[in-house]
Amino acid sequence: MANLTKLLGLDKFVTLFRTIRDHGGIIGSFKTLYRVDELKSGTLVGEDKYGNRYYENNMHFIGRNRWVIYADKVGLNYDGSQVPPEWFGWLHYKTDLPPHEDPSRPKYKWMMDHQQNMSGTDQAYMPYSTTRPKIEPWRPSQ
Repeated sequence: MANLTKLLGLDKFVTLFRTIRDHGGIIGSFKTLYRVDELKSGTLVGEDKYGNRYYENNMHFIGRNRWVIYADKVGLNYDGSQVPPEWFGWLHYKTDLPPHEDPSRPKYKWMMDHQQNMSGTDQAYMPYSTTRPKIEPWRPSQ
């Protein structure tokens, strides 16, 4: 039966319907398409504590077979800096083991929790200067 569907070219439709089903039907597929600009179907590998979900499908090319679906709470404001370092290593093929399966990944109590890049927000880091400015503004006498 599988050879007949491939011979008739129906395997692409089977893949399409499976992808639509994996994204929660037609409405869910449109929501995913709106947020991510792409519909992919794959195996859920894991989820981090921020709500990001990580997928893998080895039927795609290497470099395109691992991806992240960002948490729903960020909406369209997702950014690559929202991926924690342990999952960054898995996404970029530094390791083949996801963080929850990697026994060599150390976790010490002095390690800080991951924080996304806050540039462009009101929480951005702004250094202050302790030196006098070289040019002082002119203030007319009153």
